[in-house]
Amino acid sequence: MGSLRQTGTVNIMPTTRKLGSIMGKLQCKTAAYSEYAQQYGVSGSNIGRHAIGAEGQHMVRRSYIFLQSVFRQPVLGFFSAALLLASMACGSGHVDVKLPQLSAATGAALSGTCADLAGKLSTLANTRITASRNVTAGTLKIAGQDVPEHCLVEGKMFERVSSVDGLPYAIGFEMRLPVNWNGRFFYQGNGGIDGYVVTATGSFGGGPLTHALMLGFAVLSSDAGHTGAREAAFGIDPQARLDYGYQAVGKLTPMAKNIVQAAYGKKPDRSYIGGCSNGGRHTLVAAARYADQYDGFLAGAPGFNLPKAAVANIFGAQRYAKVATDPNDLSTAFTVAERATVVNAVLAKCDALDGAADGLIQDSKACQAAFSLAGDIPTCAGARDGTCLSAAQKTAIAPIFSGATTSKGASVYASFPYDSGLGAGGIAAWEFIAPLILDSGAVGIIFKVPPENPTAFNGRAFSLAANIDDLMVGINATNDTYAESAMSFMTPPHPTNLSALKKRGGKIMVYHGVSDPIFSLNDTTNWYEGLRSANGGDASNFARFFPIPGMGHCSEGPATDQFDMITPLVQWVEKGQAPESVIAKARGKGNAGGVNSEVPASWSADRTRPLCPYPKVARYKGGSLEAADSFSCQ
Repeated sequence: MGSLRQTGTVNIMPTTRKLGSIMGKLQCKTAAYSEYAQQYGVSGSNIGRHAIGAEGQHMVRRSYIFLQSVFRQPVLGFFSAALLLASMACGSGHVDVKLPQLSAATGAALSGTCADLAGKLSTLANTRITASRNVTAGTLKIAGQDVPEHCLVEGKMFERVSSVDGLPYAIGFEMRLPVNWNGRFFYQGNGGIDGYVVTATGSFGGGPLTHALMLGFAVLSSDAGHTGAREAAFGIDPQARLDYGYQAVGKLTPMAKNIVQAAYGKKPDRSYIGGCSNGGRHTLVAAARYADQYDGFLAGAPGFNLPKAAVANIFGAQRYAKVATDPNDLSTAFTVAERATVVNAVLAKCDALDGAADGLIQDSKACQAAFSLAGDIPTCAGARDGTCLSAAQKTAIAPIFSGATTSKGASVYASFPYDSGLGAGGIAAWEFIAPLILDSGAVGIIFKVPPENPTAFNGRAFSLAANIDDLMVGINATNDTYAESAMSFMTPPHPTNLSALKKRGGKIMVYHGVSDPIFSLNDTTNWYEGLRSANGGDASNFARFFPIPGMGHCSEGPATDQFDMITPLVQWVEKGQAPESVIAKARGKGNAGGVNSEVPASWSADRTRPLCPYPKVARYKGGSLEAADSFSCQ
């Protein structure tokens, strides 16, 4: 410190630390504020002033003057030291930047009759309306309630004949338009490989007690550009692949808003999109591709890496085939009794980690660290009897949970968590049947380039004999006919970059069953962690993710699977009320939405739990084990 004044030693560390703290605020906040510079009406160096405030600006000026009086040379080195302290000051804390608040929708009444509406829609571009009729109140019901009167409009978009397979294609759709409309539009993403115009209600969860149509939304449903009668064979047509992947949503959305305009004299004030499974995939793809078209997104069990998940399920079928006692029945590889043995062992290790032994594992992350298939399940000393797993079974099954890999050990898809729903009835269909019937056709004909010949295709033979390495190449391949790979047209581009959605004030809620056997909770968790990282460690001001313990694929399992997430999403989008939890109910005897047969007999019929936004989990704080208010999200 040869540049110190000779009149005495000056302790500059307090000043250095103070300035480091101020500059830490600058370093942490400037990037976040620059993203919203236009919103705040500042630009350039003024962003930094907003980031550190008046106190920070005053401190920087005083520090510079003080240091000039201490040093006989420029003080840039000092400021470099302060910046080092600034980086420590930044830490991992969240910078809370105010996002735009969208206004609430206002309703309107239907203008004219449903028959009149058909005439108003005759000029829609690339669209043919095939029907427009009135649906009286009570024709549709939800949980015993009459769905109000509405118009049903049916039609087709972009009718064409394929130049590849010579068959006709169109995007079929229906819209249901309430006579008394709430000012909102809801795009219903459907499941599976689409192909069917499912009734446009906008339903979610198990045994829903309400849905978007019941709440007054105008709701659209579509077949995503192909007919289900052809099953996976639509994948021969390149355009049908693209419509299924993402383009149908892009084409239908503006058309649907024009129908709303014709019906009510104005376009929707607020637009929402949602669905579960493939519908959840549609939603996350829309969040990345069509953020300017929607305000709220509700994604359940989002299979946004669907081609990889399908290959992983084929990988699983091949593993099960190695230990199946009946080569024609994969379920003999891992029987109902054996799965119950594993579930009981998982519960023994994990059930009380959240403070309550109640049949629900709230702290799934801690559970994965606590439970070991190799160590916690007895290895059969003799014949399999349901109370143990053979060494060969453990060798075959463990990689399915740890995550499918190629022959060189490269990851195919995410790992799967151990959970209390492993013994549920729906598991068998997804684990032992789907890979031979559904995933085989999806991978072989829809996702792979070049596709298999659908005429001679044998799904079972394809899945059990497929080379996993080759399948991974195929879902990423293109050629002159198929210009986009499945991993391009089926997945959201840059899935953790939702800046366009965030900046305009949009909100996204995601839920996923921890026991989902086809789309892994861990894949969604990895996505959300990436989203958090892309937003300074915290994305909760625009995106929240709700794991559902015990629930399988979209519903059922030993779970509280009945919930309404549409209402809290609307409250968040339009009133800024972020959901700190969502109350979910078990569907025991007498439930109005339908009984879930997998609710354990030891539970009360109407058990409730809070669904907590990740990374929080529901922890027991005392009181009845059947009531949500005995738990808090921590």
